[in-house]
Amino acid sequence: MPVKEKWSLWLRWLGANAFGELFGLGLSLTALALFISRAGQGQGVGMVLLSFLVAVVSGVFEATVVSYAQFWAMQPWFSSLTRRAWWLGTLAGALAAYALGYLPSTLMDLGAQTGQAAPVAEPAQWIVMLLAAGLGLAAGAVLSFAQWLALRRVACGAGIWIPANMLAWMVSMPLIFWGIDIAQKAQSMAHTVLIMAGVLLLIGVVAGAVHGIFLVHIASKSKAYSST
Repeated sequence: MPVKEKWSLWLRWLGANAFGELFGLGLSLTALALFISRAGQGQGVGMVLLSFLVAVVSGVFEATVVSYAQFWAMQPWFSSLTRRAWWLGTLAGALAAYALGYLPSTLMDLGAQTGQAAPVAEPAQWIVMLLAAGLGLAAGAVLSFAQWLALRRVACGAGIWIPANMLAWMVSMPLIFWGIDIAQKAQSMAHTVLIMAGVLLLIGVVAGAVHGIFLVHIASKSKAYSST
């Protein structure tokens, strides 16, 4: 594959992920925030479980927007891949990753509701970032597994897609925690929205830049194989 063509795929992929995370993850977070604001100060095990369910289901927004944007970017190089297959793979991975991501806080909330959990001091920022990176590794594997199942049917060398996403989200996940922490300290709602929009855009750029490199390699290998 010519260098110009590699750059074209990588830049399309970068833009698609920036757009996808800004609007897709933005919609997911907005849906969850609206539910929490309407639920008010509701307490009890039922409310904790309902909040967990809403948080996981909100991943549909991110999965749909991101998958459609990604498919637009990659389709010229992976013509055998269907939009439906990529959407289903992204959706399955996103819902599983959301469940994994929200499970620890949900278990803590359940413990608090049942009186079985003692108050826990907030950890240092560097510990939070380290845990976020570990969560990104796990979430990246979960998120990309079903995508890999779809990609391996149409491309050679697709096995690197899972470690590519693990690396991308290991770098990107701490940015989410950092952004939420900064946004919570904002002086106004307008500042909060602007900060989160900037952070979501940055997340899409960083993640897309990382696993985009691997996607270009897969495309190049597949094209070289098909031409022999």
